[in-house]
Amino acid sequence: MSSNSCSACLDPLSAGAPPANHPPAEAATRWAAVASLSLGVFGLVTAEFLPASLLTAMAADLHVTAGAAGQAVTATALVGAVAAPTIPLLTARFDRKRVLLALTALLLVSNLLAATAGSLSVLLFARVVLGVALGGFWSMAAALAMRLVPERLFPRAMSLVLTGVSIATVCAAPVGAWMGSLWGWRSAFVAAGVVGLLAFVVQLAALPALPPRDQASLKGLRDLLTRGPVRIALLAVLLVISGHFAGFTYIRPVLEDVTKLPVAAISAVLLGYGIGGFFGNFAGGWLAGHGERYAIVAGSAMIAVLAAALLVGGSSTVVTAVAVSLWGFAFGAFPVGFQTWIVRAAPDQAEAAGGLLVAAFQIAIATGAIAGGLIVDRTGALGAPAFAMVAVALGGLLAWRRGPAPVMAGVRS
Repeated sequence: MSSNSCSACLDPLSAGAPPANHPPAEAATRWAAVASLSLGVFGLVTAEFLPASLLTAMAADLHVTAGAAGQAVTATALVGAVAAPTIPLLTARFDRKRVLLALTALLLVSNLLAATAGSLSVLLFARVVLGVALGGFWSMAAALAMRLVPERLFPRAMSLVLTGVSIATVCAAPVGAWMGSLWGWRSAFVAAGVVGLLAFVVQLAALPALPPRDQASLKGLRDLLTRGPVRIALLAVLLVISGHFAGFTYIRPVLEDVTKLPVAAISAVLLGYGIGGFFGNFAGGWLAGHGERYAIVAGSAMIAVLAAALLVGGSSTVVTAVAVSLWGFAFGAFPVGFQTWIVRAAPDQAEAAGGLLVAAFQIAIATGAIAGGLIVDRTGALGAPAFAMVAVALGGLLAWRRGPAPVMAGVRS
């Protein structure tokens, strides 16, 4: 008997999925709740990305160097890596709806603090608050999406949640830069605060009560690390995501020094990357529905090939533009693939497993950026895509050899 048929006999919130014969109105309500998670993710990722497009203006206004202002990004990433596994532990006894609302409220507070910051220390504190919200929200998003829809529809639900990432990737940087040029950098954080307020209101209305279900504990967190599928998933994340960020963080030197594109063309190419990621998210959801391993392996294979194309034909504008756009499409498959993998590897500890995944993502982002920077400094602009090609290929091979078995006929026992 499949898990889906069993779930029809149980309470949907305690079982983790509504039964198949739910009334259409209730099913629509559940999908509205999933959409509210997507809106929260959109607000968080938008706030996370804003400093990249506003860095010089922020630095000038706060009378610090650009490098010092850039630590606003570092603060968020480091705190997020710590918050992701710890927030589910600290809030284990609380209704998950209330926890999500509190985290979304922190998003709002962070943006308001950033918008009114008169010094670098206040700005950094605002970004620390954002890191807590980011890590905590991400750690629980997949686990709660799994509770809101039938298990067989979980990849589709995660694809919807991660649409918030895709839209933020396309919009946050260019819109932030545009608003900053018109009304000053603080206006972008005011707008992000409005998004946070909207997310809070929608989540308050759409999310049902979600009593705590996982018995989160430090011992449980340690036990998760002894599970083979969880360890393999985290290792694959470290390889694939560090490779991606090593390559893409330093894609601009490739565009400037190798392809020799003007600034306007670089902006257009990067927009193509964001649009590619938007559609790649949906493709990744479809692939993960047949087997999360397929999404990860397909994305890894594409990026490895595209990195090789940049190494061979990076001087060609056409080759580079197509490769970067398809790179975005390929990366869009990773979040839903890895989120699906980790919660299915530990369905009894989905929140804690999600926290470990987010921590692994943040560590991979940091190590990839550091490794890419060291390689570029020593070998030139094409060193980063060379590293990406090797690391992503190794991660994809690991997922292919040791990843979860594909879903057969939509049934998972």
